Amino acid sequence: MAYQAGGQPSELRPVPEGLEAQAYLQDYATLLEAVPFPSVVLDHRWDVVLANAAFASLFRAVGPHPTAMPGDNFLRFVLFHPDASSVLGEHESRWCLPMLAHFAAAVERHGHDHGIQAIRRDIAQDPIMDAAYRHGLPHWIRAVGERAVEHDGSVRPLVHPDPRWGATDCRVVDETPRTLRDLGYTRLTLVLRPAPTRRRPRRATTHLSVVPTPQA
Repeated sequence: MAYQAGGQPSELRPVPEGLEAQAYLQDYATLLEAVPFPSVVLDHRWDVVLANAAFASLFRAVGPHPTAMPGDNFLRFVLFHPDASSVLGEHESRWCLPMLAHFAAAVERHGHDHGIQAIRRDIAQDPIMDAAYRHGLPHWIRAVGERAVEHDGSVRPLVHPDPRWGATDCRVVDETPRTLRDLGYTRLTLVLRPAPTRRRPRRATTHLSVVPTPQA
């Protein structure tokens, strides 16, 4: 069973075969909804399989987009949605580049997957992002180290639309149990921290200026 953020039925996506696996996901959706922090289950394409109401609340202010809504595909949201930087602080360096690094690894593992190929084509159509992916990303990984591309344990800034949180940080925690991993899924939870006294300014940049376009 596939669900959108908030536990509502989503458009049909591929689901595991077998009644037991489907029943497990239904029960896992109930567990996810009890978590107070934004939590999401993703497949290898970053399609959202399950997400809770806290996840939906974090992104409730973003505008519509035909292919990059956070409740549909989280990677596409981070890379392509014009409102992503209004929620994900330090959007380029702290969110885009780590996600591009994970995408590069997915291309190595699932290069023939049609969904992965479609994302790669969309990256290629944006000259700045394509340059970041092909030329800037290897340099960035060497500069910051392999640990910087890991999701689990990383602390990243975000701006919550709820003023009780506001501009703050979250720790990304990988909470994938074995059963989900065997199904090819990953669960990530964004553990929110109380908003600091001095709020981090928003960034309106929508392109990857952090990585300069290579000169011909």
